[in-house]
Amino acid sequence: MIENPSLDRPPSGSIRFNTDSSKLEIYDGNAWFDVDSTSPELQTGGTRGIRAGGYSQTDRIEFFNMDSTGNAIDFGNLTDGRWGIGSGSDRTRAVFAGGDSPGDVDTIDYITISITGNAIDFGNLSANRRYTGGGADFTRSLFCGGANGSTQLNTIEYVTTQSTGNSIDYGDLTVARQSPSASACSPTRTVIGGGDSPSTVNVIDYVTTSTLGNAADFGDKTVAGSYASGITSNAIRGLATASPYGTNSNVIEFITIATLGNAVDFGDLSQSRSAVSNTASSTRAVFSNGLNPGTQSTMDYVRIATLGNAVDFGDSLDTIVAGVSISNGHGGLG
Repeated sequence: MIENPSLDRPPSGSIRFNTDSSKLEIYDGNAWFDVDSTSPELQTGGTRGIRAGGYSQTDRIEFFNMDSTGNAIDFGNLTDGRWGIGSGSDRTRAVFAGGDSPGDVDTIDYITISITGNAIDFGNLSANRRYTGGGADFTRSLFCGGANGSTQLNTIEYVTTQSTGNSIDYGDLTVARQSPSASACSPTRTVIGGGDSPSTVNVIDYVTTSTLGNAADFGDKTVAGSYASGITSNAIRGLATASPYGTNSNVIEFITIATLGNAVDFGDLSQSRSAVSNTASSTRAVFSNGLNPGTQSTMDYVRIATLGNAVDFGDSLDTIVAGVSISNGHGGLG
């Protein structure tokens, strides 16, 4: 098969069938190589969910098949162990930024979601920060708010997900805060909810991801929430768990990303807990780990299109709190 150098390079993690060699190939960002159908990167099939980091400063990355149920499987390791991380994804690559290691760090690293292995250095944030919210479209990953020492931040920074390099200023949140909920994303919007400012707030902001500028008001959460009480989405609905750190709640709420307004009740988690890691496919949202009152390995899920309570999915490899989750589904964003 002859490559046309004039064509844009495909996204890392793309798969094709080579008709000359009759082999399945995967693109690693630089070249195509053969993939055996029994290799770990293809065994999960479907949509792959990723959970990374968590208290106390674990470097574990694990994955699970969101189209089925079952326990998480080891993926690899972050470049350093940390919690309070922000993340973004363009469907093929996941980017992890900042955190507490212990002490605030400016680390940005990344993985190719379809290929198990350790994270690779991407670049650095403009300053050390922890407890930042993340979001993305198909081009950019955003890191929103957070804290540097005792200072809460209103800054939003971004990177181009398929490149490497340091983050760039994007704009500001409406309110400086740490631990905003991980963001709900569509191909056009990133929505950021809750956080500590310094008390827990119910503010929901949004930005048009492709356009630099400050966030605008979206609405309010049903319950003020922070500490990775994450929002997750299928690009149409954003779902969130809602509780301040250390105050356990079973509340799941939702927004319609394209429509400004307040969050609405969706259902209940299988177990009340705080500091949950959330991610989504086009049909499911998975809620992992948390605090109740000790750290938990619980994973449960809902079908995003249908209001109702969460049911058991499986177990995380670790009993942790405040990890970060991402997927290659729902258009893969956020």
